[in-house]
Amino acid sequence: MNALVSILHNALFIMAPLLFAALGGLFTESAGMLNIGLEGLMLTGSFFAALAAGGAGSAGAGVAAAVLSSTLLALMFAAACLKLRANLFIAGIATNLMAAGLTALLSGLLFGHKGVHRFPLFPALWKARPPAWSGAFGAVFLSHDALVYAAWAAVPLVVLILYKTPFGLRLRSTGHDSRTVRSLGMEPNRYRLFAFLLSGVGCGLAGAFLSLHLQAFVPGGTAGRGWIALVVIYLGARRPGGILLAAFLFGLAESVSNHLQGVLALPNQLILAIPFAVSLLALIGYSAWEHYRRPT
Repeated sequence: MNALVSILHNALFIMAPLLFAALGGLFTESAGMLNIGLEGLMLTGSFFAALAAGGAGSAGAGVAAAVLSSTLLALMFAAACLKLRANLFIAGIATNLMAAGLTALLSGLLFGHKGVHRFPLFPALWKARPPAWSGAFGAVFLSHDALVYAAWAAVPLVVLILYKTPFGLRLRSTGHDSRTVRSLGMEPNRYRLFAFLLSGVGCGLAGAFLSLHLQAFVPGGTAGRGWIALVVIYLGARRPGGILLAAFLFGLAESVSNHLQGVLALPNQLILAIPFAVSLLALIGYSAWEHYRRPT
């Protein structure tokens, strides 16, 4: 029972950055733009979150710096695609490479090395304490910190924006048929730009989550989560509720793999590959389901 509670608690914790990044990427996806730069946006947010939080001694400063830096990089990504008409895929890969190179360069200049950097006075996030009577339910759901709960709260917020506001309607219409949007006197690229910026906000929060919990900057600390977030968008059928369930699935897979490291006599590399294997199998399964459900 204790093992199950621990696995579920960790799954909800692990899914939070995936949820932030996937919900951010959902905006660009809704606008008809595949955003493969999520990994780079997350890494940028992670670096500047650690730098600001460790330097200022404030978690809020870390979150703000992460969101700002990631959004600025998303703006550059958007400008390359929308203004300069760069290929979306090439620009996305360039965004990821730029983030990796920029964070390594700045780490060397500011810290004198390109490895893991810990700050002496790193702030801790507020964390809920479950009441004594809550038992296993409290241990699973009521013992997380502010960013985990913010990730959950982001789901209904995105639902509200996408499905209950004129902006959301126009954004989705841009992805569905941009010519209709243009015929109504609106500029589709304006909504695509906002979509990129919102993806930067989501990835910034995801990057801040990683650094603030590690209490350090870890080069490559995103560890492919941006790519998994992209899979989560599709596995979740491009809907916030589906994304929530898909993110939990991957969080559960990683939580189980972490638990199995101390249980099974298997190479750690094999066990750590479980979340990525789940990602691949889930994407293949979703693609097959999409293919066969279409009317012939």
